[in-house]
Amino acid sequence: MTPRLEQWKSSGRRYRHRGHDIFYRDDGRGPVLLCIHGFPTASWDWHHLWPQLREQFRLVAPDMIGFGFSAKPRGYGYTIADQASIHEGLLAQLGIHSVHVLAHDYGDTVAQELLARFTERKRRGAEGLEIRSMVLLNGGLFPETHRARLIQKLLLTRLGPVLSRWSNQRAFARSFGAIFGRKTRPSKEELAEFWELVSYNGGHRISHELIRYIVERRENRERWVGALQQTHVPLRLVNGPEDPVSGKHMAERYRELVPNPDVVLLSGIGHYPQVEDPAGVLASLRSFRPFDFS
Repeated sequence: MTPRLEQWKSSGRRYRHRGHDIFYRDDGRGPVLLCIHGFPTASWDWHHLWPQLREQFRLVAPDMIGFGFSAKPRGYGYTIADQASIHEGLLAQLGIHSVHVLAHDYGDTVAQELLARFTERKRRGAEGLEIRSMVLLNGGLFPETHRARLIQKLLLTRLGPVLSRWSNQRAFARSFGAIFGRKTRPSKEELAEFWELVSYNGGHRISHELIRYIVERRENRERWVGALQQTHVPLRLVNGPEDPVSGKHMAERYRELVPNPDVVLLSGIGHYPQVEDPAGVLASLRSFRPFDFS
């Protein structure tokens, strides 16, 4: 394991969910910012933003089950609803009842489920986790605009278990690097770190189980898109338009469907804005009014 990843891991804590260990980072002081990572990576995705954000927020960032340094059980039955419950359970254990949310990719969908639950509680007058604001980075917010990569499509077929079993670092680097901007591709060292996270404790062997979220997005479209359309929670989309999966075309759909859309495009950036252009993402966060505590 690289020294940087070892330090990240050693600075984390553990939380139990359904009998499994969930790794998380809890750092900083101030209003709580819940950071929800994407597929197929982990909370490490936020490390470029971490030093600056921890000066303003208390940052809570778990590795969801099946990802990073958390447990990766086979045959678990991974769902977005369960991942949302992991976040709610962790926050409850930490005594946290109110959060701002920063999410990316798969994490956007988890955030949409959390937002739907929050809206339902508000309607019933029930108590629970309060969401104060939400910033979403590139993700499949709308199943009709999600342009899945070939490997993602194949993982959903009967070939999925075979492809997971035979996945390797070289194939991962090729497909993963292709979703970044042309001038912001990760270095060999960075790709090696991402692969370490994906393959840690055999995680690359369950890709075909985790990928079922694509089907869930279609099945729950009304609920999850409706959460964005019906909420009074301040929202901002920060988008890398060069992303072939959820880039400019997704941002345009967001403008069509979400009332009073607040969209920031980061020129030349692909699917991982927080890795490719951390300064641009930080500027987008600092200009988002709910995040201004000066």
